[in-house]
Amino acid sequence: MSLYMDVHNTLPEGTTAADLVGAHAADLEVQQRYDVQYLHYWVDADAGKVFCLVSAPTADAAHAVHREAHGLVADEIYPVVQG
Repeated sequence: MSLYMDVHNTLPEGTTAADLVGAHAADLEVQQRYDVQYLHYWVDADAGKVFCLVSAPTADAAHAVHREAHGLVADEIYPVVQG
């Protein structure tokens, strides 16, 4: 399993903190189907960005979870190593 950081560069207009909590909960409901585990997410409200840390077999599997759970697919995804 690899670690990835995905980046959502823009969120739909009017997205609230509660919307993000709901999106993360939806990820958790779907993730097992893809052998993925969404671990944490961070929000930069001023920039309108969200960062998600995910353990997944591939970047495509991580994208598939977001796509199925809520449709908010990340704009970028990077393999990362915990330091």
